[in-house]
Amino acid sequence: MRVQMEEWRRFIPGVRMYKDKKTLFWNGEKLWEGDGITGRSLIHDWEERDSWEVVIILPGVEIIPEYTFVHCLKVKTVIMADSVRRIEREAFSCCYSLEFVKLSRNLEYIGEKAFSYCSSLASFFIPPSCTEIATFAFERCNKLIILGLPQNVELGAGVFKKTALLEASSIEFEEDDVFINEEGFLVRRIHHDADKEREVVQWIRSINNGEVYALHRACASYNPLPEIFHELMKQQGIKALCMPNSIGITPSQYLAANTFAEISEKDIINSYILDMMGEVL
Repeated sequence: MRVQMEEWRRFIPGVRMYKDKKTLFWNGEKLWEGDGITGRSLIHDWEERDSWEVVIILPGVEIIPEYTFVHCLKVKTVIMADSVRRIEREAFSCCYSLEFVKLSRNLEYIGEKAFSYCSSLASFFIPPSCTEIATFAFERCNKLIILGLPQNVELGAGVFKKTALLEASSIEFEEDDVFINEEGFLVRRIHHDADKEREVVQWIRSINNGEVYALHRACASYNPLPEIFHELMKQQGIKALCMPNSIGITPSQYLAANTFAEISEKDIINSYILDMMGEVL
C-alpha cells in the first residue's frame, strides 16, 4: 500500500476504511499507558486495536511514544510522514502481521525492541538520517533478511537477534538462559559478548561489499539514482539483477522491497534495452 505525499494534506485523524483496509490515521494523540504487559489502551479497546490493518502517521507527529502500537495483531502496513524523528521503546512490538514499513525520511532514532517479535517482517529500509538503533530493536523478527542499513548508524546489542539475517551467517551465538526466579516469575538471562556483537555488525555491513555486489548496493541504497543503475547494467548486464549475494538475496529483491526507491525494475530494464538498441542501430 503506497501513499503519495500529495495525499497527506487531505487526511484527517481517526479510524476508517481506506483503499479497502481498516486504517488508523494517527495524529500523535496518546493511545497507550504503561508497559506492554500491564499497560492499557486509553482510547480504543482491544477489539478495535485488533481490527486495524494499516497505520498512517500523519504530518506533524515527531515522536511515536513507547508501546503506542504494541500488540496490534492485524496491522500489516505502517506508513510515516517525514516529520517523525523518533520511534521509542516497543512502539510496534508484537505486531505479528506487520509486513511493510515506510519510515520517515528524517528519522533519527529507533528505540529498544521497537519492532521486536514482528514475525512477518521480511524487509526493512532505514534512512541515512537515522544515527542510532537501540538494543534488540528487531529481535525475533524471524523473517527479516532484506535490509537497507546506513553505514553511519550506531547499532545496540542484539539488534538483529533471532532474525533470518543472522541465521544466514556462520556466527554462532550462545542461547539465553530462561528460568523461574524465587518470586515465581519467568526470567530470561541474556548472554552478552561485546566481541561477538562487533563481529555481527562487521558482518552485516560487509554483506554487499566488493565490486561484484555493486548492483546489490545500488538497489538497497537510499533513493537510488537511475544513472547509477544505467552504468552498472552496462557493465554487468541484465542477468546481474538475478544474481544472489552470500545470503541469497538478489538486486531485484532489494529493489522490490526498497521503500525509498523511486524507480522500478521494469524502468531499469526498459532503459537498458533502449540503450542497447540505440548502440546497435
